[in-house]
Amino acid sequence: MHINSSEFVISNTDYKRCPEGRLHEFAFIGRSNVGKSSLINALTQRKNLALTSSTPGKTMCINHFLINEQWYLVDLPGYGYAQRSKKDIEKFQTMISDYVLKREQLVCLFVLIDIRHAPQKVDLAFLHFLGSHGVPFAMVFTKADKLPVTKTKTAANNYMKVLQEEWEELPPYFITSSANKLGREELLAYIDDINKNL
Repeated sequence: MHINSSEFVISNTDYKRCPEGRLHEFAFIGRSNVGKSSLINALTQRKNLALTSSTPGKTMCINHFLINEQWYLVDLPGYGYAQRSKKDIEKFQTMISDYVLKREQLVCLFVLIDIRHAPQKVDLAFLHFLGSHGVPFAMVFTKADKLPVTKTKTAANNYMKVLQEEWEELPPYFITSSANKLGREELLAYIDDINKNL
């Protein structure tokens, strides 16, 4: 799939104020500083479509981007919040869970995981939350350029083995790098396939 156009549409804190209509939505979420905005920019080949920052937790709203005038790419706030107050954390948790569980247009949630790290409790808990609620999702391992190629496969396989201890069926996963566009075509092909089959 080629992305010919991508434009920012709206940013808000309530799923009820998200764009009307029936266009499919593909949302991206992950821990703070996992490389979410960088991946979105790599997918769309727009350097500053999603704002990146060295400060974790920069994305604080639900951001909708219209792709090829056919579907939405949605940038969600990160979880595992960096240096936030308890009130802010509760607000983000409500915002995310409301969108993920109640947004009918959401057809796939991409959960971003830093491939350099062993499975973290906060990530495993979020994946369990998605699985227990039947939310369709796929895993996206990021920052693969930070590891040798042989180690990226091993790290991904080891992660999936941990999930296999509790999961009967494993979600699909992708190994990506925003720096060298690794996994970009596979991720876009997956989105295209979902759009064609729904």
